[in-house]
Amino acid sequence: MSHHAGAHGSRFSAKLWSFASRAPAPATMTRISDPLDFGPGLAVAARSSASISRLQTPENQDNLLQTPENQDNLLLIDATGRAAFLRDQAPHSAQVPGWPAGHVRVAVMDGMGGHGHGREAAEAVAAGLLDIPACTTQAQLDQQLDALHTALQARFRQPGDGDSFRRPGTTLTLLEIAPGQAPLLYHAGDSRLYEISAQAARPLTVDHVPATCYAMHGLLGEQEWWQQVHGEHRPQISQAYILGNAFVNPQVLEDALLPLDDTRLPPFLRALGDRRTIAVRPDALYLLATDGFWSCGRPLEWTARWPALMERPGHAPGAALDALFADYAAHPPRELHIDNITAIVLRFTASGTSARENIDETALPAAAIASYF
Repeated sequence: MSHHAGAHGSRFSAKLWSFASRAPAPATMTRISDPLDFGPGLAVAARSSASISRLQTPENQDNLLQTPENQDNLLLIDATGRAAFLRDQAPHSAQVPGWPAGHVRVAVMDGMGGHGHGREAAEAVAAGLLDIPACTTQAQLDQQLDALHTALQARFRQPGDGDSFRRPGTTLTLLEIAPGQAPLLYHAGDSRLYEISAQAARPLTVDHVPATCYAMHGLLGEQEWWQQVHGEHRPQISQAYILGNAFVNPQVLEDALLPLDDTRLPPFLRALGDRRTIAVRPDALYLLATDGFWSCGRPLEWTARWPALMERPGHAPGAALDALFADYAAHPPRELHIDNITAIVLRFTASGTSARENIDETALPAAAIASYF
């Protein structure tokens, strides 16, 4: 995606990818996670693609466009320290030295254009995450990732360029999973973490978009927020990794990230802070995904299909991931805005993490979400 400052400097448009790709996009990927070993308590499947829409297949010559650049990225470090990520839009692997046995890190990134370096920004974050040591506390994780944000911001700053609105950036939604502990979340941007049970697909993160900024300032109520963020397509963003934030002052892009927590979020979103422990359920799937999966006219119609599609009896994360991608390709959402798509699907077992039977403290009930549409 790309971004630009709005008329009042408070909105950054998350447009579609650039067709002027500097590197050829690869063919549709198989699961990048297949060679990895996440240990006995966790199953993970992951995939990223520039686009798999039927609108860009040869039989649709009237709509056929140049293959888009994949500005998404992802990072997986398995329980043995083996890592998988994208470089130049192709899968790469590496061994992380000194990685503790059983520790896992997974993340999705969605690059934003700026000077045309959205892909490079997401790649730089993936590479930087390889150098961050395994973290076992939220404070440690936050400190390490905030420092990486600052370092990469300095790297991408052009000499003599004082226009911060032209700075590239990327979303970052990450889970840090230490052996026997509940996952730690770190979130910036509008990629999402979902919990998918047989009953509902529940968002566990808050999009960093103008509607959230308005809600924080008391200018938007609960129903309006859910409608604008989850019921419509509004391709704008107010905070992203490397980019900075426009939450403090919507007229100004600040360098630092602003963590949204229960002291800043309105009451109806306070359980969904950006940096917190996630209490997981063994009877649910967890989906980290970029916004290409819901960039359509009626996103809720599409995401409401996910429980029946993905959470089937005996469905491993790989089968659930394949079902998600196949359904997107064969039956794309109405009014689809073609975009890069990246997803990581996880299933935890009770023996692998500190699982709980419910997560009322981290998600709204399904009925509360559905009632707004």
